Amino acid sequence: MSTPSEATLPLGAAGGDEVDPARRKLLVASCIAGGAASAAAVWPFLVSMEPSERAKALGAPVDADISALEPGQQMIVEWQGKPVWIVHRTKEMLATLEEDRSLLADPDSKRSQQPEYCKNNDRSIKPEYLVLVGICTHLGCSPTAKFQPGDPGMGAAWLGGFLCPCHGSRFDLAGRVYANFPAPDNLPVPKYKYLSDTKLLIGDDGKGA
Repeated sequence: MSTPSEATLPLGAAGGDEVDPARRKLLVASCIAGGAASAAAVWPFLVSMEPSERAKALGAPVDADISALEPGQQMIVEWQGKPVWIVHRTKEMLATLEEDRSLLADPDSKRSQQPEYCKNNDRSIKPEYLVLVGICTHLGCSPTAKFQPGDPGMGAAWLGGFLCPCHGSRFDLAGRVYANFPAPDNLPVPKYKYLSDTKLLIGDDGKGA
């Protein structure tokens, strides 16, 4: 009857109950190396799951310096990857907000998105400065400014505002959508606050969630 070779015996069966010291060292070294290799493979994956600095920045509030923004002009800042418009409205621009109410789909912004402190006819904290997220509420296109009253491309009755070039939705100078156009709601107003007379903080108003 043949005796099984050492290679086929259970660990420790060959040569008594103890594992050969040299073999034990080899097994321990192999385990340590294997564990280190596994840790090395997992670590880059865990690091890659951490948000990048840019991703963090996209969700953070942003400052906007309006000191050089002249009446009738618009500036754009990026917040959360979205364009935020800041318009310095003239007295003439503000006057149109009463004239066009009967033509609007939601003149009092009852179903539209804005902070409570901007739920007014101007949709702003200070009437002269309008702050809007410049994304159409229809399919997410970005409207363009059409501030000139009677713009040839808009018609003689046009009072000024914004036009979405994708499907023709029109918004007034408070970002309120005109009735009978595809966009269902007014342009959103983000949370914001004044840090000074010439600086805004977009994305945070200090009032919590």
